[in-house]
Parts: sequence; C-alpha cells; structure tokens
Amino acid sequence: MPAASPLRAPVEVLPAESELSTAARFTVDADETVLPGHYPGFPIFPGVCLVECAHQGALATVPGGAKGAGLAAVESTRFTGPVFPGDQVDIAMAWKRIPTGQWQCRAKLSTARGPAATVRLRYGAATEGESA
Repeated sequence: MPAASPLRAPVEVLPAESELSTAARFTVDADETVLPGHYPGFPIFPGVCLVECAHQGALATVPGGAKGAGLAAVESTRFTGPVFPGDQVDIAMAWKRIPTGQWQCRAKLSTARGPAATVRLRYGAATEGESA
C-alpha cells in the first residue's frame, strides 16, 4: 500500500545538473487540503508539508544505484520563512553517500521571498511496509 501524503498536487522534478545535484518544485495551490486549519484567516503552508515536498523530490531523484530506496531518517529540519498559498517552492537537492552506505539528501527549499526551509534526509534500502 502506498504511503499517504498531505500534498494534494504532485512535486515536479526538474532537469538535473548531475546525479548528485537535483531539483524539483511544488506550487502551493489555494485548494491544498492542509491550509484551512493551519492559521484560519491567514493560511500558511505547514512545515511538515515542506518536509514532504523534499521527500517526494528526493524519492524521484535518488542517485541511480539507489532506486527503490526508502526513507531511513529525517535527520534535521529548519524552517526559515513562511510559505503561502500561490507560492512556488523551489527545491534544490544535494546528494552524498555516507559511510553507512546510505544516501543523504540535503534539500534547500525557497520561494520568491527567499529561503523557506532546509531539510536533511537519509535513504537506505526499502524495507517491508515502506513505500519508495
């Protein structure tokens, strides 16, 4: 069974600079289901949804030898600016192999106003019950 996502729209993968430097974007539609309850009257796209944007972008761009990898850990998150309905979130991802043999993705998310978040995710072999 595929994992559930709080995102209504898909994350769009962009042409990659290289296998280790990838990019994606997500446009926050005013109809996103998470917005009505997150600061009613002044909707802000929740941070957990930014993490999900980074995760979906990462799954779609994980380096070739790791296709089918699953999320092993959310290593860190830092939210640095608000994201509002109508914003385009640009996601720049840098990949590196870590000593455990897993892959680490460092994602920087931004809008036209500037930085929105940094997210560090770790990926390993998918395990039973985990969706890649």
